[in-house]
Amino acid sequence: MRSVLPKAGLSIVLAGVVLLGGAASQLWGDRLLAQQDGKAPITMDKAFPNSNKCKRCHERVFEEWETSPLSRSIHSPAFRAALDAFLASPAGKDKALCFRCHAPHVREFPDKVQFFIDQAKSGDPQMDGVACSQCHLIKQVDRTKQPPEPKYEPAGSKTLYGPYKDFAQNLAHQSMELGLFHKSDLCLNCHQAVPAGANLGKTNDLLGNWDQSRAIKSGKECQSCHMPEQTGESANGEKKRTVANHTFPGRIGKLRQEAAKLDIETKIEGDKTTVVVKVQSLVPHNLPTTHPAWASVVLQLDIKGKNLKTVFADKRVYGRVYQDAKGQNTIFDFEAVKVVEDTVLKPEELRVETFTFPTPKDTRTFDVEATLSYAAISGPAAFLQRIEAESSKGASDPVFQPIDIVKKSENIPLVK
Repeated sequence: MRSVLPKAGLSIVLAGVVLLGGAASQLWGDRLLAQQDGKAPITMDKAFPNSNKCKRCHERVFEEWETSPLSRSIHSPAFRAALDAFLASPAGKDKALCFRCHAPHVREFPDKVQFFIDQAKSGDPQMDGVACSQCHLIKQVDRTKQPPEPKYEPAGSKTLYGPYKDFAQNLAHQSMELGLFHKSDLCLNCHQAVPAGANLGKTNDLLGNWDQSRAIKSGKECQSCHMPEQTGESANGEKKRTVANHTFPGRIGKLRQEAAKLDIETKIEGDKTTVVVKVQSLVPHNLPTTHPAWASVVLQLDIKGKNLKTVFADKRVYGRVYQDAKGQNTIFDFEAVKVVEDTVLKPEELRVETFTFPTPKDTRTFDVEATLSYAAISGPAAFLQRIEAESSKGASDPVFQPIDIVKKSENIPLVK
């Protein structure tokens, strides 16, 4: 995240935590960090203040973040269902694994992981997963580790980091400019790789050779696209300036429309027609990034003849197929010991797909329609049924719907 949280609201809130002592301890119980250097233990919500406290001074940032996927990192039915499957698996012995990305402050409270699990399973967590403090307290990233690891400020620190030199002085917290917040390194903690059932190495790299892409070589970073610059205020009442958008567009949001382009070439040879679709990835990383492991992108080709009736349909699927230790296909990374198929679009790759079908008859023209979309969630029936049952939208939950990236269509005349 790129904006530094302003200082005013946070100190007021932290003071409120002290004044509310009893209520705070009821919520967080004995969830304390170990005593450090003879100082009093620190409660979790003091070490990582809730985003609602930041909202008091950073309303614009909060409202953007609230609409983002990050705000729902431990709140979705899909996460709860996947978490239960993980905990029931052999890999589930490491109970903190999922939370190291979905609620990364578990790294500072490793002995309180059951509290994180209980919060996620409640369906209405009172704690944040990935919010303001989970990012703005990161002081450095250790890229020698795989996946890379964030290093946080000592618990109870009042220094928050961000990309701005001209931050406003305030009473809530200290602010410090940190070059890390302009770099992709900040995002790699969770978006470069995820642990699998076996060490799959580069075969399960989420981003591919992103650092060799034209975009990166031209000076772009993750934030260039996923936290685009805009004019606004970082803190309430602050003079408007160039700030970072905190909706984190990607699969969700208009940014996906810039992820790829399609070109169509149609050749009619008597009773046989061939359509060549060129799929050009425009992103500097794999498309899709295969976490969750069910993530895939689908190229759908539809040929419509007389009265727009579909006379031919076919598709290509871009993603990875994983197998578990029993040789069965699995949609869960934590069960995967082998990648048996990899059709992911590599960074900025051009993929050429060829479709052949009988030339439509009894019509003067026919339509060629190509659609590239993110596929809906997939998996075992029990897994999908649980998500549907727990979602407030049931079968209409967006996870069950494909999301179009780009479409291309042509009307082809038939010359007699």
